[in-house]
This record gives sequence, C-alpha cells and structure tokens, in this order.
Amino acid sequence: MTSVPALSLRDALLAIAIMAVWGSNFSVVSVVLDDLPPLLFACLRFTFAVIPAIFFIRRPDVPWSKFAAYGLLIGVGQFGLLFLAMRGHITAGLASLIAQTQVFFTIAMAVMLSGERVRPYQIAAVLLAASGVAVIVSHTDGTTTPYGLALVIIAAIAWAGANMVTRTLPGINMVAFIVWASLFSAPPLFALSLYFEGWPAIRESLANAAWHDWLAVAYQSFGNTLFGFAMWGWLMARYPAATIAPMSLLVPVFGMAIASAWLGEPLPYWKIIAAALVMAGLALNILWPRVAAIRGARSQPVG
Repeated sequence: MTSVPALSLRDALLAIAIMAVWGSNFSVVSVVLDDLPPLLFACLRFTFAVIPAIFFIRRPDVPWSKFAAYGLLIGVGQFGLLFLAMRGHITAGLASLIAQTQVFFTIAMAVMLSGERVRPYQIAAVLLAASGVAVIVSHTDGTTTPYGLALVIIAAIAWAGANMVTRTLPGINMVAFIVWASLFSAPPLFALSLYFEGWPAIRESLANAAWHDWLAVAYQSFGNTLFGFAMWGWLMARYPAATIAPMSLLVPVFGMAIASAWLGEPLPYWKIIAAALVMAGLALNILWPRVAAIRGARSQPVG
C-alpha cells in the first residue's frame, strides 16, 4: 500500500497561517464593499498582484493554458462571484463557511481526475470537521438569500478547479505563477465591472475611495493572493488533496473569531462547539499518519 506523506509541522504551521489570513479576509471584504463595487474590488485585487511584480519576476516555464485556467477560475470564478454574493446577499461569517465546501469538491475532483485514494481516517476527519460546519449552518439567522448561497457554492467549485490546476505544477515558483496567472484575472474582471457596474460607478468609487479601502486592496493583493494562494498552491502540489484541502475548514473558525473581535459579531456557545469540532477533524487529519507510523515502527520485529 502506498504511504501517504504526513503533513510536516512546518507545513502545518504554514497552512494555519494561510487560514488566518484568509479568515480575516471576509471581515475586510465586508467593510470595503460598502465603498467599492464588488467586481471592481476584485479587479483591483488582481491588478496589484500583477503590477509591479510582473516586471521583476520571470514567467515560470508553464503552458499559457495553465495561467489562463487558474487566473479565470480564481479571479472571475472564485472572487468575482464571492464578492458579488457578499454585497447584500450573504453575511461575511456564512460566506467564510460556505466557501469551504471547496474541500469536498477538491477531494472529489482529485479522486475522479487524478485517481487519488481517500483513506478511512481522512473521511472520518472530513466528516468530523463537517459536523462543525453543520452546527454553524443550523444556527444561521436567515440573513442570506438563495442567490447569495448559489454564488458562493459556484465560487467554491471554481476554487476546487483552481486547486486541480496547481496540483499539476510541482516544483515551480508559485509566487511567480500567481503573478502571471493574475494577468488572466484582472482584465475580464474589469470588463465585467464596466459592463455590469458601469463607468460612472467605477469613476466615482475610485475618486472617493478612503485610505482604508486602498489598504484593504493591498492586503488582498499581497496577503491573500501573493502569499496565501501561492503558498496554498505549493502545498497542494506537495501533498495529496485529501491531506491539504481539509485545512481550509479552519477559515470559518478564524473568520468568526476575527469578525467577533473586529466587527463585534456575537460569539455564542454553539460557535465555540463548532470550532472545536472543526479543529478536532483537522487534528485527526494531520496526526493520524504520524501515530500510525509510530505504531508501525514499534510493531516491527527487532533484529
């Protein structure tokens, strides 16, 4: 039986750092969408991921089709739809939760497209973490719409598709890949913003944007995109999808905690229980291979 590489402590800490950045993202977005149209905001995010970095970072030796697929899936598919949903159609906390259905779509795509084998402990880990997600869903207050929910689920499917692209690119410079792939995110997002939001809204929003709006754009471009997705892509190329994808279930845990501390959103007992279930599932996913390896080593005959 082929062994499954265990998630190293360094890579686990890296994944947790990415989740903290992504979790904070939803609170940032919910504030800025009061000032900037969603498609324009998404366009700015990827524009500053490209400029000025593209003038200093060499293009990786990757087919243009990979850049285009990833750029469109992440830019238009994930963030374009997510930002549209978050402007009045779904709350930041619920969006951070529903977006993590990408875990299940990613694992399903990996099984269908790559022939990956999902181990029983990984299924148990996902179910345990998903039970925490179910606790949150059961306590929603109805401040979302079917339209918003559908947009976020489609965004999660797009994210899973982008994960499949990065899994075909082991050993490349992921920061460079993200920069060049963003060439295929910003232009279509600007075209969609121009068509749906209109030039007057774009001009007025840019003219009246406050300093914190531009700070949020910078955080989106450098923190979420260049750090978050570059390192996430590196991890996706290094480990099986069933090992890495469940880590993103930590996003709503960070998202709810940060929204509570920053935006004053309530943090009742059921959110604590949900967070504990999610973290228990992640702990099982990370620690089980190590425990199994130790037990296997001890059971080997000496001599």
